[in-house]
Amino acid sequence: MTDTPEPSLSPTGLPHVDGYRHADVTGGWLRAATFGAMDGLVSNTALIAGVAATASAQTVVISGIAGLLAGAFSMALGEYTSVTTANEQIDSEVLAESRSFRKDPEAERAELVAMLTDMGMSPQTAAAATDEIHRDESRALNFHLVQELGVDPREKPSPWVAAGSSFVLFAIGAVIPLIPYLLGHESLWLGLAFGGIGLLLVGGAASRITRRPLVLGSLRQLALGGVAIGVTYLVGHLVGGVVA
Repeated sequence: MTDTPEPSLSPTGLPHVDGYRHADVTGGWLRAATFGAMDGLVSNTALIAGVAATASAQTVVISGIAGLLAGAFSMALGEYTSVTTANEQIDSEVLAESRSFRKDPEAERAELVAMLTDMGMSPQTAAAATDEIHRDESRALNFHLVQELGVDPREKPSPWVAAGSSFVLFAIGAVIPLIPYLLGHESLWLGLAFGGIGLLLVGGAASRITRRPLVLGSLRQLALGGVAIGVTYLVGHLVGGVVA
């Protein structure tokens, strides 16, 4: 029989299992990195497949490098802009809540009592908890925002980290299907094989982080990416035939 780790008390007094730490789920680097790597793999492998359907190897390499650079900068800019906009919206809500605290503090206290009661506390316990929380206005403000918006304004993701993660991982993903061409092998199928291996690896890595079945995550990404790549190749072949 295996030994089960005994729960202990953390410095905050909350029980936890020794050796376990929660992952970062604030939506910063991990989402951007995963999205960037997957987008780089799928978009550039599909681009290479579409171009290679009717073009030369040199054209494929030029198109692939252009797709890598354009996609990496686009992803980084998009991540920076989206995270910055989301953070600015949070700041706006913080300002609005601060004004409400100053204008009508009793209404805010009553609002929190109602929220805690809806969570299962008795009215008496909710009122006592509200009094305790509202002794510190900054803590009370953060608590209200967490309950009302579902986000903690003290844990906003960094737009620079999101942009950098997206740029680097997109570039890495996008260069994988180009490797055979850069090494002098003018083979679309070898490029597709490299892209497929990349999809399996990224899907497996994401599954590892989220503690999902490794094989299922890998095959899911390969299947979804394969559909996009196959459709792009077919369109490239059809368009190339019409233009020719």
